[in-house]
Amino acid sequence: MIDLDTEAGLVPLVLGLGCERGAQCDEIIRLAEEALMVAGADRRSLTCIASLDTRATEPAMIAAAAHFSVPFRVFTAATLEAESSRLENPSDIVFALTGCHGVAEAAALAAAGKTGALIVPKIKSAHATAAVARGAFIESTPDVVAGRGQNESVSSHSASAYAASEIAS
Repeated sequence: MIDLDTEAGLVPLVLGLGCERGAQCDEIIRLAEEALMVAGADRRSLTCIASLDTRATEPAMIAAAAHFSVPFRVFTAATLEAESSRLENPSDIVFALTGCHGVAEAAALAAAGKTGALIVPKIKSAHATAAVARGAFIESTPDVVAGRGQNESVSSHSASAYAASEIAS
């Protein structure tokens, strides 16, 4: 938990999300709200929601960003994998499916930048994961892709990596 009563106001936070394809909007939003509650954070602290680029058009992710009135940004698997040394819950299973050792934690950290820090490690629901990092999303990050309206070919990993048995990452 963090103290949001700083002299400068609210501490900026990034919410990382991972989900199975077709996850329900209400499940994702409930999990996102739970992650912010665990952080002891006011929803006004949220600067963006971040995920893996293959989730760029996932309706539940877009709905969560709209729910919190923040941008939804996605990163390539390679960018998320570059955060693997900072993950609290790396997964070889997630790596086999996505090409990165975690989605929620890595996306939160990637969006929060080099000085960002994970404050809520991965939490899970039935079909999704969430994590929170301290740090403000910087729009000029070079390998960020706007989530809304992007096709799924952004990733260097083929759709075949996302078999029917995929899991939330």
